[in-house]
Amino acid sequence: MVDKIYIRDLLLRCIVGVNDDERNTTQDVLINVVMETDLQPAGTTDDFSRTVDYSAIKKEIIGLVEKSSYFLIEALAENIASCCLAHPPVKQVTVTVDKPGALRFAKGVAVEVTRGRT
Repeated sequence: MVDKIYIRDLLLRCIVGVNDDERNTTQDVLINVVMETDLQPAGTTDDFSRTVDYSAIKKEIIGLVEKSSYFLIEALAENIASCCLAHPPVKQVTVTVDKPGALRFAKGVAVEVTRGRT
């Protein structure tokens, strides 16, 4: 059984990109996170200590992104995934990082990574 917790459409700003103009000004990034875990213990007991503290993870992602300076959204996605997996209940995570307006004639460009515990 796979249960999922979603953090949807987290809109943040950071330095990301390889061009000179991208290195000087923060840009929007749209982040979506899907964490796989077992929610049955929390669901059957209604006990907060038996689930993933997604509010704490959201705050960690905000801190990571807003102070970051990456050349690639791939690196940003990788670091967000590592942040989520640092919480033991999270067994696997899928992170999508979208950079709106990065490509002319396109709404945005995005990368998606899926990482799990080894």
